[in-house]
Amino acid sequence: MPRQSFRLFRPDAIGSPVVVASPHSGRNYDWDFMSATVLDGDRIRSSEDAFVDLLLEDTPSLGMPLLVAEMPRAFLDLNRATEELDPAVVRDVPRGSVANPRITSGLGVIPRVVAQGRAIYDGKISRSEARDRIEQFWHPYHAQLAALMDEAQARFGEAVLVDCHSMPHEAIEASAPAGRTPEIVLGDRFGAGARPELVDALESIFSDQGFRVARNAPFAGAYVVQNYGKPARGRHAIQIEIDRALYMDEAAMRPTAGFDDLKRALTDTFARFADVARGKDRVAAE
Repeated sequence: MPRQSFRLFRPDAIGSPVVVASPHSGRNYDWDFMSATVLDGDRIRSSEDAFVDLLLEDTPSLGMPLLVAEMPRAFLDLNRATEELDPAVVRDVPRGSVANPRITSGLGVIPRVVAQGRAIYDGKISRSEARDRIEQFWHPYHAQLAALMDEAQARFGEAVLVDCHSMPHEAIEASAPAGRTPEIVLGDRFGAGARPELVDALESIFSDQGFRVARNAPFAGAYVVQNYGKPARGRHAIQIEIDRALYMDEAAMRPTAGFDDLKRALTDTFARFADVARGKDRVAAE
């Protein structure tokens, strides 16, 4: 049976212009991939946004579609452009053809490393293998995401993508003073991805829930926010990064007692944000 690029959970009835996505929570580590990596089953998962799809599973009941990646980030990064190929991991890619800090650090569309810089492969994969992954998994996922945005805009006049991720606790500990580390980071590429009222509203809702919230630091959003966030065209994209310490034991890769509380808080946040996005409640945006 062919491997699938994504799972789509549609609501019984669309109730808002919000589209929810989780591009990094895929955990289909199939035999072919695991036989190619030098990492074991625990370490290969360290760059995965573990369980984010489960935290979001109630959002379709709020009238918004939920798009979830099937293949893991270590296999293919859906939050990268197709041309972000790393010559250090893909053969026959000219050095310098596309150069940016993500590729240099080993986090191109075909990742070279997982968390803490651990190499995924002992050597390189072929250009044809990289192309096959992009054709089989990247393009179908983004075609579906683009279609969901089209549907939302056709119905409501605009579309609002909320792209959901999780962040290693150590990554934010290093970026903020002790006791002030953000638990939620909203990324809109410093205002380029969404109209300010939407981001202000989402920040206010999270703050009301008791979360420490930051904007664009240390994560401002990558390909997805840049590509789908076109406010002048009625298309908005906001990235949410959630501190993994809120809901999981990162070393053991399992949910903690905080999982259910966070899931309820996120569901409530999306319910309130849906009202703002469809113009029913502008109070939080003022």
